Amino acid sequence: MSKVITFGEIMGRLAPRGFLRFRQAMPGSLDMTFAGAEASVAASIVHLGGEAAFVTALPDHAIADACVANLRSMGVDTRHVVRTKRGRLGLYFLETGANQRPSTVIYDREGSSVSMTEQYPWEEIFSGAGWFHVSGITAAISKIASEAVLAAVQAARAQGVTVSCDLNFRRKLWNWDKSVSPSELAQRTMRKILAHVDVVIGNEEDAGEVLGIHAQDTDVQSGRVAIDKYPEVARQIVAQFPHVRKVAITLRESISASHNNWGAMLYDTAEGRAYYAPVRDGEYCSYTIANIVDRVGGGDAFAAGLIFALTTPELQAPQSAVSFAVASSCLAHSISGDYNFSSRSEVEALMGGSGSGRVVR
Repeated sequence: MSKVITFGEIMGRLAPRGFLRFRQAMPGSLDMTFAGAEASVAASIVHLGGEAAFVTALPDHAIADACVANLRSMGVDTRHVVRTKRGRLGLYFLETGANQRPSTVIYDREGSSVSMTEQYPWEEIFSGAGWFHVSGITAAISKIASEAVLAAVQAARAQGVTVSCDLNFRRKLWNWDKSVSPSELAQRTMRKILAHVDVVIGNEEDAGEVLGIHAQDTDVQSGRVAIDKYPEVARQIVAQFPHVRKVAITLRESISASHNNWGAMLYDTAEGRAYYAPVRDGEYCSYTIANIVDRVGGGDAFAAGLIFALTTPELQAPQSAVSFAVASSCLAHSISGDYNFSSRSEVEALMGGSGSGRVVR
C-alpha cells in the first residue's frame, strides 16, 4: 500500500479507571495515555499492516519525548514531528459513560504547540507518500492550525497525493473567532479545505454542522438513522465539491452509551452508487455492539480502515473497502484507549462472519 501521512494534534488522555466518575476518582490517580484523531489513524494503519507517518508539533520536554517514543514503539514514522520551545502538550480528560449516562470529554488544549506552529516542510514530508489524512479537529484548534491544514492539503494536491478529510465537528473547539458561531466558523474554514479533498468522511451531524446538509428522517440525538437518505447527502457534498471522489458516512444508532448499532455507507462518485456495510443476505444489517468497552476513537478506526483498504489492491473495491472499514471500527469498540490494536486478519475474520467472540485456541 502507499505510505500514509496524517497531520494533527496528539494529547495526553487522562481518565479514571473503568466507569468511575471524576468526583469518585479524584483526588486520586488517573490513567494517562496519548491520543489524538490523526495519531490514532496513523497507529491503526500500522497495526493493520500499513506504513504511516504522523506530523505534529510538540514541546521540547520529557513528556513529549515519551509521546513520540510511544508512537515509534508502534511503528509510526515520527521523523517530521516538529519540536518547539513554544506551547505545551494538550490534554483531554475522559469520563467513560455507561448505559444511559453518556461519556464526557473535557478539553485542556489551548496554547498547545500545534496550535502555535505555522510552518512544516510539506514538500519533503510528502516525498514518496501516496495518501494524506487530516480532520476538522485540527482546523478547529486555532486560526494558525487551520491555516497549516489548508497549506498542507494544497501541497498534497500539488504533489499528486490523495487527500482525505474526516469532518469531525467538535463544537467545544470551534471558538477561535468569537464573532461567529462554532458552526459558522467551521463552515467558513472547512469549505476552503474541502476544495482540495478527494475523500470526505463524516456522519450526519458533521454534514449538518459543517456543510448545512441534513439527512431527512434522521435524529442523531435519539439514535434514529434513515440509511436510505444518505446517498443524497453524499451527492450534495459532491455537488459542492466536485473534486471529491468518495464520501463515507458512518451510521451510528446510539441505543445507550453501552449499546450502539454500527455501520456505514460509501458513495462512489464515478459509479454514482452507494455501498453499505455490514451486509447480510444482500441487505444492510448493522453490527450490534451491546457492551462497548471504549467508543472514543471509533471513528478514527473507521477512517484508518477505509484508508488502508483503499490503498490495498485486493480491498480497493468499494464494497470491500467499506466492509473492511466498518469491521475494523467495530472491533475498536472492544479495546480500551483511542488506538485500534486490531490486526488485518482479525478484521477480515469479522468481515467473514466470525463475530461470536469464541476463544481462539
